Formats: sequence, structure tokens, C-alpha cells
Amino acid sequence: MKDILERLVNGELDVDEAEHLLKADNILEFDDIVKFDIKRNERTGFPEAVFSPSKDYEDLITIIRNYLKKSDKDLIITKLSNERYEKILSDLGGDSHIFDYNKRAQILVIRKEITEKEPIAKIGIITAGTSDINIAEEARVIVEEGGCEAITSYDIGVAGIHRLFPQIAHMVKEGVRAFIVCAGMEGALPSVVAGLVDVPVIAVPTSVGYGVGEGGRVALDAMLQSCAPGIAVVNIDNGFGAGVFALTIVNSD
Repeated sequence: MKDILERLVNGELDVDEAEHLLKADNILEFDDIVKFDIKRNERTGFPEAVFSPSKDYEDLITIIRNYLKKSDKDLIITKLSNERYEKILSDLGGDSHIFDYNKRAQILVIRKEITEKEPIAKIGIITAGTSDINIAEEARVIVEEGGCEAITSYDIGVAGIHRLFPQIAHMVKEGVRAFIVCAGMEGALPSVVAGLVDVPVIAVPTSVGYGVGEGGRVALDAMLQSCAPGIAVVNIDNGFGAGVFALTIVNSD
């Protein structure tokens, strides 16, 4: 960008040429299969992410290999099966990057180096049941990648609501800026939490249930219909989206 602006000032480029070059400089294109927004981290404080399930493995490995050659930013691969991770590690693990895979969340973060920084804020993450933990862990990885500390408490849903209140009190005392609440079945937990706290609650319906609740649609509808104010609802099993939204809240100050 600096080089383009200097050429503009020196009269080597006109305004239209500089504009086209700046736009091109924002995009990395790999083999006509992907266009990366490499300035996203500067705009949002959050690196590029790749949704992996629907991608052909050869396309996925091409994306990762080229990104690591041309960018020094972290790369996140979401919804990545353990089998695919093992193959990626076999194909690319010999280079200098660090491959940090969370098996439960099925999310991979590829880094050049690990840097320790003071957390910019704290985010509370809770689940109604043990079956929701994989989605909560996806959110936790994203929150921590964005520079926040995640305070977690799992399996504290309305089936044993007495478990909830001490954990909420602890997180409030710690000064969390937002809550991410993951729940399947009837999806009641985010409404309960929102009725107790004065910070935003991000509700994540999970595909945990049976009968009419199978697939998470009942939980989604319940969260959208909540009478408690201060709730934002993401899509079913979208721990990634919940984590990014929590970071957006933190970074909006």
C-alpha cells in the first residue's frame, strides 16, 4: 500500500490506476478456486477462516499451502474432521508452522508462532448439556484467537438449574463482556441467562435433541422467540459465528 501511494504522489500512477492496484492488493487468489480477503485482520481484528466440509480435499490443501506461502497471519479451518486433519498434518506438517487442532471442536488454527498477550476482555461460555460442548469449544477457540480470555462452565442447563447460578455469579464477578450460551433440546438456557445478567447474551442452538427437537430447529425457534431482552441468536451449531460476534462486541468500544 505504501509503495502504491508513493507512486501516486510521484506522478507514476493516476488515481484510477492506484485504486485498482489497492483493490487487487486486498485479495489473494489461488488457482481460481478461492479469493482471500487478506486485509480482514486489519479491519476486524480477526484472521481469515475457511469452512472445510464441502470443499474437495485437493482444493483445501491448495488453499492452505498457498495461504501459508503468501501471508504471515493465522489461518483457521472450521468443521474439520480428525481424519482430514491427520492428512493435512501429513502433507504440510513438515514446515515451520504450528498446527493447533481442537478435536472436540473440529477446528484447526495454523500459526507461524505463538505469542503471549494480555487478554483484551473476558467472555463467558456456558452449555446446557455435555452434548453441547463441541459447539462451545468452537466458540472458545475463536474467542481466544481474537485475544480474549474465555471463562467456561459446561453442563449447567435448566434440568438442574441450581448448578447455573453460582457459575453465572462467578462470571459476572470476573467482568465478562458477553455470554455465549449453547443449548439444544428446548433451548431454554439463553433466556434464563439473559434474565439474570446486564451484558449481551449470544444464543447458540445446537443440533441436540430427538423427536420434534431433532436437528436443533426447536431450540432455534425458542431462542428467537425469547421474552428476555438482550439476546442475539446465531444459526444452529454456529459456534464460530458466536465467537466472532462476541469479539465484535468487545472491539466495538
